[in-house]
Amino acid sequence: MALYKTVAIPLVVIILASAAGGGWFLWQRQHAGNTSEQKATQSKQLYTCSMHPFIIKDKPGTCPICGMELIKKIDNTPVNDAGQTPEQKQVGQMLGHVAMSANQRIMANVTTIKARQQTLDKEINAVGIVQFDQSRQGKVTAWIAGRIDKLNVDTVGAQVSKDKPVAEIFSPDLLETQEEYLLAVKSRDLLKKSSIPSISRNGDGLVASAKQRLMLYGVKASQISELEKAGKPTIRLPIYTPLSGIVIEKMVQQGQYVNTGEVLFNIADLSKVWVEIDVFEDEVPYIRVGQQVEIRSTIEHGAVSNGKISFVYPFHDPKTHTVKARVEMANPGYMLKPDMFVNAIIRVPLVKGIVIPVTALIDTGKRQLVWVEASPGMFEPRDVKAGERVDDKVQILSGINVGEEVAVSGAYLIDSESQLKGGGGHEGHGAPPAQQQSEDNGDDLRIEDMKM
Repeated sequence: MALYKTVAIPLVVIILASAAGGGWFLWQRQHAGNTSEQKATQSKQLYTCSMHPFIIKDKPGTCPICGMELIKKIDNTPVNDAGQTPEQKQVGQMLGHVAMSANQRIMANVTTIKARQQTLDKEINAVGIVQFDQSRQGKVTAWIAGRIDKLNVDTVGAQVSKDKPVAEIFSPDLLETQEEYLLAVKSRDLLKKSSIPSISRNGDGLVASAKQRLMLYGVKASQISELEKAGKPTIRLPIYTPLSGIVIEKMVQQGQYVNTGEVLFNIADLSKVWVEIDVFEDEVPYIRVGQQVEIRSTIEHGAVSNGKISFVYPFHDPKTHTVKARVEMANPGYMLKPDMFVNAIIRVPLVKGIVIPVTALIDTGKRQLVWVEASPGMFEPRDVKAGERVDDKVQILSGINVGEEVAVSGAYLIDSESQLKGGGGHEGHGAPPAQQQSEDNGDDLRIEDMKM
């Protein structure tokens, strides 16, 4: 029994020592393998996108988001399963915020501008038609029945003056009235010699009565004076136009007999015209009498003229949903022709407020937001309420303050970056599907999903 114990105890010690030595050897081998694997991983060159640093690939290529060439990842900072560095994870924890380095801003073409307060002019565009100024139109009529013996104006479009006759008419009634006037003048001279006051005054009454009849026939006072000096009637009576202008209609021929009151010509003064513009009903509240209007004519090579609104018609066209406004304007050189189509521009000053470029505003239909540089390199989304838009500017009613830096170009790229980082972006989504898939399937699935 003593001999058994003497042999068994050393044997157990030897076995335990062998087991311990083998375990230590296996542990050392495994540790050495892990260390070499980590070194190999660390020495492996990785590639990333300068705009989207969470994109990590093990070979060169292009970014699946923006298409830019991938660059070498210099520091090889460890990344988590979502492809984020610790710094990126910290930024992602700031909901919706996007941090950009100077190099990233250059590559993404991100520029900012300070929001400033100014007056924005609302621009109303309308279509108009040139019309005659109705206060500058007239008709040449026959004041007495007779025959047109001479026409001084033969064509439509001819220029006429109120100091020059447009036609001459022969009328037996006019000839008879002239003779009556001359007889009354002679009778007045004879009756003045009478010693009876009542008889001497009757001569003046006869002359006044005959003169009145001549004036009713359209004879001017100067013509009557010439008739009295000549002492004989005029065979043909000159016909004058009531105003200087352009003949727009001619209704008589030489030798034609006309009746009293018959129209011979229609005359219009085109030195001033009306432009009747059609304003849509939702813009009518901005229209008022006295506003300046810019008129552009396409026929006259885009020539610009200015006028003023003189009247807003009190009725509405149910077919076009417009209201007409009348613009009075000078027409030097007769550049604007009646019935010509023109474009009208009315600029209405709005309430003074914050104005930014329209490219800075992201309007999704549900939300309106801009990206504000809260601190150097750090952009945050800001919900705003937009007002009027004019050309390339938009009025901001609330959401930002004067002097804040707003991203003008590259705002949509910043917004996309926020969505891809799970910050919410403009639609408030969670983490992008690509990132969620990468958590389960690795970087290859995440990148392929982004390519889709």
